[in-house]
Amino acid sequence: MLMKRLFLGAVASVIAAAAIVAADKNEEGWITLFDGKSLNGWKTANENTNSFKLVDGAIVAKGERCHIFYVGDQQPFKDFELKVDVMTEPKSNGGIYIHTKYQETGWPKYGFETQVNNTGGDWKKTGSIYDVVNVREAAAKDGEWWTQHVIVKGNKITVKVNDKVVVDYTEPPGKEPGKDFTRKIDQGTIAFQAHDPGSVIRYKNVRVKKL
Repeated sequence: MLMKRLFLGAVASVIAAAAIVAADKNEEGWITLFDGKSLNGWKTANENTNSFKLVDGAIVAKGERCHIFYVGDQQPFKDFELKVDVMTEPKSNGGIYIHTKYQETGWPKYGFETQVNNTGGDWKKTGSIYDVVNVREAAAKDGEWWTQHVIVKGNKITVKVNDKVVVDYTEPPGKEPGKDFTRKIDQGTIAFQAHDPGSVIRYKNVRVKKL
């Protein structure tokens, strides 16, 4: 009887702890965009669609250039926080796009790419806002999961890697979209990049909080 009471007490404690975690997430306003079981709410560009696969609860990018866009009900995002758990294999290159929009082919013209690249050939490393604010030293390591945290509020973009601020960018006043690319803080959706066949990148635990 004593063992049964102890067992039931332990189960109750686990359930209570899980309820607290769920309540905390709800209170914080975080929304999961990827359930780890399907690609519901996501859409690949109309090129090299087999470059993205669902493997062990992660979106795995491996293959010729392609992008997968979040097209679910929560978008567009304007002021928000985004957290994505990421893991790269050596010499991999990829990216997480914000304020972008669905595009059938090519490199996304809209929004900003936060770089995912620890040891790839491109010198612009993980956490860079590609071609806006570039960093030369990666704040993460291949073969290890890290959290890439992007905060967009007003005219400011902050990128953190495992809680370390890598980039803190303030858009200058009066900036206008370019003729060919619209790298301007505005609003849009989120996308992941498959860069090339030699790159393997895993994305999971995709969650967002609107501000």
